[in-house]
Amino acid sequence: MSIVVRNLSEQLVDLVRDRILTGAVAPGRPIRQDALAAELGVSKIPLREALARLEEEGLLASQANRGFTVRALNTAEAEEVFALRLKLEPDLAALASRAASSVDQRAAADILDRLDVLTDSRGEGVGAFNRAFHLALLRPARRPVTFTILERLHVLSERYVRKHLEPLGRDERANEEHRELLAAWIARDEPRVTALAVSHIGKTLDDLRVQLNANDTETPGAAPG
Repeated sequence: MSIVVRNLSEQLVDLVRDRILTGAVAPGRPIRQDALAAELGVSKIPLREALARLEEEGLLASQANRGFTVRALNTAEAEEVFALRLKLEPDLAALASRAASSVDQRAAADILDRLDVLTDSRGEGVGAFNRAFHLALLRPARRPVTFTILERLHVLSERYVRKHLEPLGRDERANEEHRELLAAWIARDEPRVTALAVSHIGKTLDDLRVQLNANDTETPGAAPG
């Protein structure tokens, strides 16, 4: 019985995480456990376990007598998340470019092709495919500890990436940067991979600083995430 509950809880973690990352549940909004449990046809016990996991991941916050709420985007978290990515991701991507097989290269190219299609059609899932593309550039390095850390950072990044892509033209610019990065990665040009990754992540953070600071100005007194 415990194994079944654990499997259900894992499925609920994925389902609720996707809702948060796609913006279906807005920042600052409470998770209505009774309604959500009824909608999903599950009891509150595995749902509560899933919500606790998502709090550990940094997507939810809990308060006594108020339950769980979706954490608001904030500049301090963006600074921390993207600074950590800048420290770890460029070097790991360069290492992965050296180790990548032709299968790894094709997989990364296929993900980017799908991301381009979704971007052009303004379809759902751009954030998820953006995350999948970046992780595909890291996985061949076979550094499981560093990869796991970056995988979590990319989950935290995804809502910020969605925010970053809101202004017109940002998605096209991002995908052009992705194409340059992929070309260097497939060519195993490690210094260029490192430089392009630093530039790509750094530009995103620079843009987010402006956007998030503007939001803070527009909503004085907003609770931090």
